[in-house]
Amino acid sequence: MDLRLPRPRFPVPRGPRRLLAAAAAVAVLAGVGTWTAAASDDAPAVHRVDRRVDTGAAKIDTSYFTAGDPDTKRPAILIGHGFGGSKNDVRAQAEDLARHGYAVMTWSARGFGRSTGKIGLNDPKGEVADARKLIDWLATRPEVQLDKPGDPRVGMTGASYAGAVSLLTAGYDHRVDAIAPQITYWNLADALFPDGVFKKMWAGLFINTGGGCEKFEKKLCAMYERVAEAGKPDAAARKLLAERSPAAVGDRIKVPTYLAQGQTDSLFPLTQGDAIAQGIRANHAPVSVDWIAGGHDGGDRETGRVEGRVNDWFDRYLKDEPSADTGPAFRVTRTGGLDSTDGAARKRGASGAVYPGLESGSRAVRLRGHEQTFDNPAGASPPAISGLPGVGGGRLSQFASLGVGVSVDFPGQFAAFGSAPLTKDLRITGTPTIRAHVKSTSQDAVLFAKVYDVSPGGKQKVLPSQLVSPIRVEGARQGKDVELRMPAVDHKVQKGHSLRLVVTSTDLGFASPVQPAKYTLSLKGDLKVPTAPGVETAAAPLPSWVWWLPATGAVLALGLLVTARRRTSAPAPDAALAEVPLQITGLTKRYAKSTDRYAVRDVSFTVEKGQVLGLLGPNGAGKTTTLRMLMGLIRPDAGEIRVFGRAIRPGAPVLSRVGAFVEGAGFLPHLSGRENLELYWKATGRPPEDAHLDEALEIAGLGDALARAVRTYSQGMRQRLAIAQAMLGLPDLLILDEPTNGLDPPQIREMREVMIRYAGAGRTVIVSSHLLAEVEQSCTHLVVMDRGRLVQAGPVAEIIGSGDTLFVGMASEVPDPLVEKVAALPGVLSAVRADDGLLVRLDGTERGSAARLLPELVRLDVPVESVGPHRRLEDAFLTLIGGTA
Repeated sequence: MDLRLPRPRFPVPRGPRRLLAAAAAVAVLAGVGTWTAAASDDAPAVHRVDRRVDTGAAKIDTSYFTAGDPDTKRPAILIGHGFGGSKNDVRAQAEDLARHGYAVMTWSARGFGRSTGKIGLNDPKGEVADARKLIDWLATRPEVQLDKPGDPRVGMTGASYAGAVSLLTAGYDHRVDAIAPQITYWNLADALFPDGVFKKMWAGLFINTGGGCEKFEKKLCAMYERVAEAGKPDAAARKLLAERSPAAVGDRIKVPTYLAQGQTDSLFPLTQGDAIAQGIRANHAPVSVDWIAGGHDGGDRETGRVEGRVNDWFDRYLKDEPSADTGPAFRVTRTGGLDSTDGAARKRGASGAVYPGLESGSRAVRLRGHEQTFDNPAGASPPAISGLPGVGGGRLSQFASLGVGVSVDFPGQFAAFGSAPLTKDLRITGTPTIRAHVKSTSQDAVLFAKVYDVSPGGKQKVLPSQLVSPIRVEGARQGKDVELRMPAVDHKVQKGHSLRLVVTSTDLGFASPVQPAKYTLSLKGDLKVPTAPGVETAAAPLPSWVWWLPATGAVLALGLLVTARRRTSAPAPDAALAEVPLQITGLTKRYAKSTDRYAVRDVSFTVEKGQVLGLLGPNGAGKTTTLRMLMGLIRPDAGEIRVFGRAIRPGAPVLSRVGAFVEGAGFLPHLSGRENLELYWKATGRPPEDAHLDEALEIAGLGDALARAVRTYSQGMRQRLAIAQAMLGLPDLLILDEPTNGLDPPQIREMREVMIRYAGAGRTVIVSSHLLAEVEQSCTHLVVMDRGRLVQAGPVAEIIGSGDTLFVGMASEVPDPLVEKVAALPGVLSAVRADDGLLVRLDGTERGSAARLLPELVRLDVPVESVGPHRRLEDAFLTLIGGTA
């Protein structure tokens, strides 16, 4: 049910509206759209034009970015978005590339954002044809460099869904000159049906993220329902997805390609990236492969570093700058241990002069174990747990990188074979393989293979990247020799540790046969482990103090004394703020290695007891950076944060009064909800009586579900359990980042009530969310940020009901020049587009009133249908940030 208040509408004379409506329609078809400028004090202004391009079967919502001298010819770049997103997700990267000297176009794919049409999963006749239409348009722009008439110098980039359309467009359109796809696929059929096994969790998430089956082309919807019901793919399903995959035109992709593939990715694993690299290299095109730390299962996608490499790649192959450093042919990020300064996982890069593939430098490891028989249980339940695809895999993978094992294999449902303790360190880089003999009481067998890193004595068992490989063995009743291929990983096994091969009959992320069966497995050789000997980790230089410490011990001791004195004289508590939950003053944080680019700049606001404060802003506004500084995870470059009068520093004692829920919580699925919370609190080292467990659980409202294993929880129950975890100890200040992600409307309502109940006891809640309608109902106060700066702060009612913004309903869209004329009227601060009209913000003076505005609109021949104050947070938000969320 829509709870938004209707906008009051005041009819006005039509005048020449029919003529204007016709003119507006022609303008839209011609590609005229809104224009805005995004500028900062120390960077060239970026000009953006929004338009909807009619490609025949769909209207595609686009944005076009340029900066600098309009008469300078420049290459163009198309940036797409990930599945379920929109063009707004890549706006910050587009602006950076525009400042870097490119003409940049972003767009929302069919069925997403404000674009029309059905989702075709990168159909060559759909999404790929749309991208080619955009290249046609770029060829008409006077500022875009042309290789010949109709052929712009153009590159394409984007992650996941957009990465695939970059590859596909390069295969279908010879005008594409360079690409930089990330965490994407070569063959979607192989990705969703690996070795003939249905990847049910990811397939279901695809449909859900797309908005439901009806949002897809009919043939795709029918295919999914057919496969989901059967539990395995058929030949027609594989053919349908393969035809929409880059592999279908792999022999035509002959452009320089920078590929970033994720290590924590059960959707598009490293095997998909390997197929891309091998396919394009076969066409003799330059390829650089980068295995990044994150992926679809979470983790660090190293956005800043990757975008830097993308810039360099395009500088080399679009701008023809021979000095541009495109990096090594192969690079892999290696993670291990924690940085003591900020608690983040340490990352170092390793590189090679050539891409090694997945099987180079193979080393044989002898595994011990006799022939073993195990069950495929009826209904394939309970399933083994390797990771939580698309839900918690990234967090689990981070645990694995720190030596903590969280996978679950059920007794009687797997075979296991182990090595002797290793006599020296072993670096696995690629796909381990082994020959095995499989026999089944059923005609076909479905198995899942994985290799664990086991610590001495078997105390810890870690599954690298939480990945598992499925294999379907047809004709297994008579017995069959097969090759088991484990997941491709980059993982170091330390001396004294051992390897353990586990082959299970079930896995949470996949569909297994529901009929009970017995499988018998024996090994036919050693485990072959790839080591990629040509890949070397960059040496970490010795700290400089190693060299000068012996000569300067006395100076160091004096420095320590000074430091200790400074700690003692750190900002003293402010007694006047002892009852104020949060005060932020002049908060500033620059981007890493930058002196003039800011993630947060000069932000100040105060939060009082009992408030539920909504922290709003588009992607890249600085919300997450602000929250991380508030929680003491990173230090600001300037400014101050005080919680109850005490300055925030990493490890500050006052942080014990702060509870936080950021990016979900990693629960152990085989434990109950209560056991998970008890284990978490025990890990904090604080006394059990300080947990206030029962009070937190009562507020979260989980009831009897607390006694059940977390693996049985719905997404909404997991979210509420995570909130309960953040509430343990009943912190006076509770921070929630996107707490309603993945919840349905009833669950969102329950989460709203949880927040209101918590603040109702005199505590304070800060919630960051993109659901504006929900924030409007949940929050008492708002802080709106954009591009790192504070735009407005105050009570919700004051921000959305101040009366200084009017909604002008129109019979048709109007061209950009007319919108600019409205924005230039006396008493008008801004005019931006909204659905079916304009949002006009007035300056509050006598000139800035509805009574004065209406005659001016009629004079300008604006096709006005109604004028009235708006009453939605969404409208206020768009007005505050200039309509570019």
